[in-house]
Amino acid sequence: MKFISHLDLVRLFQRALRRAGLPVVMTKGFSPRIKMSITRALKLGIESESEEATFYLSEKLPPRLFTDTLNAKLPNGIKITGIEEI
Repeated sequence: MKFISHLDLVRLFQRALRRAGLPVVMTKGFSPRIKMSITRALKLGIESESEEATFYLSEKLPPRLFTDTLNAKLPNGIKITGIEEI
């Protein structure tokens, strides 16, 4: 997965969230997208053991349900290992 770009990673998570059917918040505007952010953009070819992302949900979900549902839709090599409610 080290050869996936930052924008591809964002698209990957957006697709996984849509496929999982999770209650996500959409941005307002002409071209609505899932509201989320990945804290740090890694350079192409750089691997990481831990990255942070923020996902905005329209409903409160149990952390375990969110993690299990999203991990089921993510490809091999990308996995949510921890979750923190803000």
